[in-house]
Amino acid sequence: MAITEITAKSLLRKFKKIDSWFVARYGMNLYRGCTHNCLYCDGRAEGYYVEGEFGRDVAVKVNAAELLRKELNPLRKRKPMRPGFMLIGGGVGDSYQPAEEQYGLTRKILEVVYEFDFPVHVLTKSTLVRRDIDILKKIDGKSRAMVSFSFSSADDRISKVFEPGVPPPSERLRNIAFLKDQGISCGMFLMPVLPYVTDTRELMEETVVKAKEAGVDFIIFSGLTLKEGRQKQYFYEALKTYDPGLVPEYDKLYTGNTWGQASGTYYDEINKTFRDVTDKYAIPKRIPPELYRDFLDQNDLVVVMLEHMDYLLTLRGEKSPFGFAAYSISKVKEPLSSKKSELTGLKGVGNYTEKIILEILDTGNSILYQKLMGR
Repeated sequence: MAITEITAKSLLRKFKKIDSWFVARYGMNLYRGCTHNCLYCDGRAEGYYVEGEFGRDVAVKVNAAELLRKELNPLRKRKPMRPGFMLIGGGVGDSYQPAEEQYGLTRKILEVVYEFDFPVHVLTKSTLVRRDIDILKKIDGKSRAMVSFSFSSADDRISKVFEPGVPPPSERLRNIAFLKDQGISCGMFLMPVLPYVTDTRELMEETVVKAKEAGVDFIIFSGLTLKEGRQKQYFYEALKTYDPGLVPEYDKLYTGNTWGQASGTYYDEINKTFRDVTDKYAIPKRIPPELYRDFLDQNDLVVVMLEHMDYLLTLRGEKSPFGFAAYSISKVKEPLSSKKSELTGLKGVGNYTEKIILEILDTGNSILYQKLMGR
């Protein structure tokens, strides 16, 4: 591991609209680069501009806590910050990767988040998060804390090959059970599953069963993307060692799409498998509303629920009117409650969608939403 200490000029990333996957308005990277060195990580792709050798070189934002305290200070802001989870992790470096043991930046950030009364959503592959259970419980008692763990499967043997710098899935599952026992909400990000390696029904079902036994509140799913360049080249070298016979099969799936997406109906097929398995075990496929609706403003609540319903309908192979409506509502500046009579004037909002929006505004929920979530 080669560490470079840097003094960052800014820390918070403000999302253009609320991110319904994480129910977050803001996120941050405390480290650039990641020595977890997951062989499939798209942080290795050129578009993320991570300098050095990904998997070995890590840049540490040593002034992160001081920056965040300034950026959250309401006296420095013209506009108040929008409510939502503060996302820690993901992007180009796990916030609990080995460098965190030396620098403790994530713990310092959690202390600042607690000071300013924000809810926090941590995404990690590391069991080091257990170290910070005391501050996570303090945040949860004041606003809300949630921890999600990323998996490609629950198979320790496969993980050792494709996630060489990460605690095995069995340890991550034990940490979910520990955090749940401490009262912290937990999710699983089953992403990415790897074609012909971890995307079989048998392995997906095994992973879902183990996640339910550990007590997860939800599982969010996605297939692998492979961007041309460093990410794809690095992964292919590992694939040749693991099973060279898979390379031609990957060539059929990954044909140079700009975003690294697989071709054909592959995602539809694995999404159907995921849907069937999670339906069987009654596990929500998005963050349940009881974990966020008490602190979102009404517009963002509607956006999140509409986007969740859009995904859940699409997962069933059904058409959805909700995605475009959610995008239109995300552009509305005024509270939706003041525009109830004007909703159908928004692009993508017809009479049926209007009825759903009014139900959410009046009750904070939707019968259709609950049905789709399997609640």
